[in-house]
Amino acid sequence: MKGVVGSSYTLPPKRRWRGPVIAVLGLVLLSMLVPLVFLLGFHNGFHSASAYANEGQTSASNGLKVYDQHKSNNTGNQSKGDQSAHVDDLIRRFGPTLPKDFERKPVKEVQNKTIGFPVRTDVPIPHRKANSTRNSGIVEVAEYEKGFTDESGKSCEVKFGSYCLWRQEHNEKMKDHMVKKLKDQLYVARAYYPSIAKLPAHDKLSNELKQNIQEFERFLSETTTDADLPQQIGKKLQRMEAVIARAKSFTKDCTNVDKKLRQLVDMTEDEAIFHMKQSAFLYQLAVQTMPKSLHCLSMRLTVEYFRSPPPDMEQSLAEKYTNPALHHYVIFSNNVLASSVVINSTIIHSEDRGNQVFHVLTDERNYFAMKLWFFRSTYKEATIQVLNIEDLNLVDHDRATPLHLSLANEFRISFHNVGKPFRTHIGTEYMSVFSYSHYLLPKIFRSLKKVVVLDDDIVVQRDLSALWSLDMEGKVNGAVQVCAVRLGQLKSYLGENDINGNSCAWMSGLNIVDLDRWREQNLSETFQKLLQEYLRAGEELFQAAALRASLIAFQDLVHPLDDTWMLSGLGHNYGLDSETIKKAAVLHFNGNMKPWIDLGIPKYRGYWKKFLNRDNQFLSDCNVNP
Repeated sequence: MKGVVGSSYTLPPKRRWRGPVIAVLGLVLLSMLVPLVFLLGFHNGFHSASAYANEGQTSASNGLKVYDQHKSNNTGNQSKGDQSAHVDDLIRRFGPTLPKDFERKPVKEVQNKTIGFPVRTDVPIPHRKANSTRNSGIVEVAEYEKGFTDESGKSCEVKFGSYCLWRQEHNEKMKDHMVKKLKDQLYVARAYYPSIAKLPAHDKLSNELKQNIQEFERFLSETTTDADLPQQIGKKLQRMEAVIARAKSFTKDCTNVDKKLRQLVDMTEDEAIFHMKQSAFLYQLAVQTMPKSLHCLSMRLTVEYFRSPPPDMEQSLAEKYTNPALHHYVIFSNNVLASSVVINSTIIHSEDRGNQVFHVLTDERNYFAMKLWFFRSTYKEATIQVLNIEDLNLVDHDRATPLHLSLANEFRISFHNVGKPFRTHIGTEYMSVFSYSHYLLPKIFRSLKKVVVLDDDIVVQRDLSALWSLDMEGKVNGAVQVCAVRLGQLKSYLGENDINGNSCAWMSGLNIVDLDRWREQNLSETFQKLLQEYLRAGEELFQAAALRASLIAFQDLVHPLDDTWMLSGLGHNYGLDSETIKKAAVLHFNGNMKPWIDLGIPKYRGYWKKFLNRDNQFLSDCNVNP
């Protein structure tokens, strides 16, 4: 009985213990597996389904959808091969996904008609395939082999409009990039060196940094291009980068580094300002100095003139020089080529060349070169007279004031545009007006009634004969006006003289001058009087005083020519329209960038160069090739 009782007594506890243990173990396993599956599904769903399919759904729902779909497709009895495929599929699905900073190019978005959200269709990775259930909106993406990286080697950010992305698409090889990299490394090394030098325990690093700095300074002092760098420069650059990295790893006072960087920035700014001022000075020197080739041309022509002087033709042509019935053109110039282009372009487009007489007024230094050049060059039936302005014997001229050649005065005006937007309220105009020499015209050509005055920086593209029949309505000077600039805007500059504020400024370059009206109005005397007033008022520069006097002398005496007669700005304005250039009768290269110097605007120089006589032997001897 005891055995039976004992056996019957001990069995129930065993049955009661087995059930709870199995339940506990099942709960433990379930508690471990469910979070693991959930977390893996959440991660995979967020990066694949969310990033490349439905951005509006939550990451958790995407993860569950992927997992549930896979589970439903693998129900029922499976073989060992199916189970293996199932495991591989799980590994693939729950394996590493594309990182967030993986770069791709801008993509097109097409609308998925089934679920109505954008799907990226041209992701630039090596492999891409769609699931058999494409309409579900799930896109499968294989692992990428290599993504885009920035200069630091880090992956570019994956988003539309990324600068890293733009740089990859518009990547251009930097010219002499190794030299620029050396300068950058030298800049950083100089910033860290003072702080490292103050650490006694790191003398070795300090010496290495100092040696590398000195070595880079030597390289950069001897070369400015990559081609001139030594072959071992790559290793030296790596050595410098390693030393800088070690310097950055030490604890140091950031204030010293910041101070050094600020000093280097200040030095760089000072150097930039210096070079800017230097370039401005050299630019002015270049545009105001006659090129070497043109100086050579003038000297060679002068030497040749005295070696074999041309015959004197003055007496035989004297009647034409003073005949008021002919068309007389006056050019003030000290440039052989420039005056030659003006005359050549005028004659080519003229219909009545036999009635044209050109008077070239120059200085003593260029007089003989001009005489020989125009004697040996053929200009159809036109007559050309070269005058040395310094040798003229003018009646009623003050002998105490020596005659000298002065070209048209060029100046720049900046003014406020009323009613314009803030960014465009400052306007700038490049003007040119008559100089001191122009006010000698009535005395130089006493027998003439009208003359056309041409600057030596123009090119003629149309027949100018119509100017001689122009009704000037009692005015003295026919000129193209610039009403954007009125004398009232220049009152502070012109002083307290009686000024008509509504009078427009006018341009020299192409001017038809009525010498009879000039003499009646005593314009030369008015100019001289104003000039003396400005000089007595303390104006030290004669040219500045002459400019002010010239602006006032012609007020209310200018007959406006149509704007199509002359287009100005080819010596400073890069934005002139080609159609407007073709329609203009005269092109005026006013500004610093004259067509005969290297600084001339390239796209306009062709209009000037085509009127050069390139067959002249003196041009090739002096290497003249503007």
